[in-house]
Amino acid sequence: MTATIYDKSTMSIQNKDYAFVRNKLLNKEDLAFLDVREEGPHAEEHPLFAANFPLSRLEIDAFSKLPRRDVAIVTLDDGEGFAQLAAERLIALGYSDVSVFGGGVSAWKAAGGEVFRDVNVPSKSFGELVESKRHTPSLSAQEVKQLLDNNEDVVVVDVRRFDEYQTMSIPTGISVPGAELVLRLPEIAPNPKTKVIVNCAGRTRSIIGTQSLINAGIPNEVNALRNGTIGWTLAGQELDKGASRRFSEVSESTAAEAAQRARKVADQAGVKRATMKDLEQWKSQIGRTTYFFDPRTPEEYEAAHLPGFRSTPGGQLVQETEMVAPVRGARIVLADPGGVRANMPASWLAQMGWDVYVLDGITQAQLTEKGAWQASLPPLPKINAVEANTLESWLKTDQETIVVDLSTHANYVKGHIPNSWFILRSQLAKDIGNLPSAKRYVLTSGPAELSIFAAQEFSSSCNAEVFVLSGGNAAWTNTGLALEKGPSHLASPALDRYKRPYEGTNVDPAAMQAYLDWEFGLVAQLAKDGTHHFWVL
Repeated sequence: MTATIYDKSTMSIQNKDYAFVRNKLLNKEDLAFLDVREEGPHAEEHPLFAANFPLSRLEIDAFSKLPRRDVAIVTLDDGEGFAQLAAERLIALGYSDVSVFGGGVSAWKAAGGEVFRDVNVPSKSFGELVESKRHTPSLSAQEVKQLLDNNEDVVVVDVRRFDEYQTMSIPTGISVPGAELVLRLPEIAPNPKTKVIVNCAGRTRSIIGTQSLINAGIPNEVNALRNGTIGWTLAGQELDKGASRRFSEVSESTAAEAAQRARKVADQAGVKRATMKDLEQWKSQIGRTTYFFDPRTPEEYEAAHLPGFRSTPGGQLVQETEMVAPVRGARIVLADPGGVRANMPASWLAQMGWDVYVLDGITQAQLTEKGAWQASLPPLPKINAVEANTLESWLKTDQETIVVDLSTHANYVKGHIPNSWFILRSQLAKDIGNLPSAKRYVLTSGPAELSIFAAQEFSSSCNAEVFVLSGGNAAWTNTGLALEKGPSHLASPALDRYKRPYEGTNVDPAAMQAYLDWEFGLVAQLAKDGTHHFWVL
């Protein structure tokens, strides 16, 4: 098909430079420094606190991740023009202090700024700093396997998300996501002579988990599994797949003792205390961003939670802070009626330079909201919509209808409408010409809103009718219609997901080792960067 190239707007938006961003970071002022490229290019190199905020999802993420419309925002790319487009769209959404980082990543480097590879780098570099300062104890994969083979008194606790644990795990390992450790371990290993091994996929979460137990004064000997499942694999040892061992509920006395331990650690880290009155003031405060997070399990959150709080399980919050809180310098408030799951993550966030509070005195009666967290969205544009059954009929009888899927590449591969094409919204101007010519295009996605926000842009780039599938991919499957799997029709490359060397079971050992080597060098990079405000208890 013939592509109509998207014209860049001539809207005048101010540029910011390295000195501006660095001063904001050093002074701990609110700043949303947003790398608006896809995750793949972002992972190749970016400044430490440039949070990945893809242009493709900007309208989906903006209101929940940038709750203050007057927050200082600086958008970043590497000369592709995405930063300008993102700035224009943010201004259109009502944000009033939006600038572009002049010259992109190249200018950052030219000014002497340090750049980092991979994702979740603030948390990973902090984990390495913790180990370097505290000499967090660890055992090699071979040593742990020997303990298990000898039927020693040892338990292995896996601190990743449950879905990661199910993909691959250490034999005998029990899923205990990070924030749950101090609460659950006393009943998993009630004998203080039982050795405890903490593992994740690589290093960060096992270091933080191990040090959490040590900081909380757990009497057991605790060690991290050095280099996690990567180290286990590189040692030539077999991983379990599809395991389902999970922690269980604990007694009131165990919970009370864990709460005391966690509170003590939080106090030592300088975590502050908040009341419900504070919350009401902060929700409407001008000039300061506040995030409200519930660090309990998703199941507990969905059963009952405080209004206005987002579900962010504590272990992942420490691991992926910038993914839900891209405003560096913001205030973070954590709420857990039991206290443990708020105080332990809060102790780490405080050491990572965040202004962090724990909400005390929560009663069950105050947990008035139920269900999964829902992102706040801008008003949806008016579009031409089509129902799933009508689309199915078009596809059967009309050779001039093409379905275009704007979901993530990973979700597209897992299942998509038969014969549909994958394209990234950020690459529309460049890649729309890779789609077959048609008289009618139907856009779909998961979530459905992605294609709704992209419809006008898509329509302006082609000479055809453009519709959006009402309800997106979920509506297609809920109607009982079949999906196909695999990367069958790709108009765009899979730039939206960086392939982590610790994910999945088919990773090149050389890539695993390179990843570990990179992590070992993060402490030196932190010293060169100098903007982090990290410290270790």
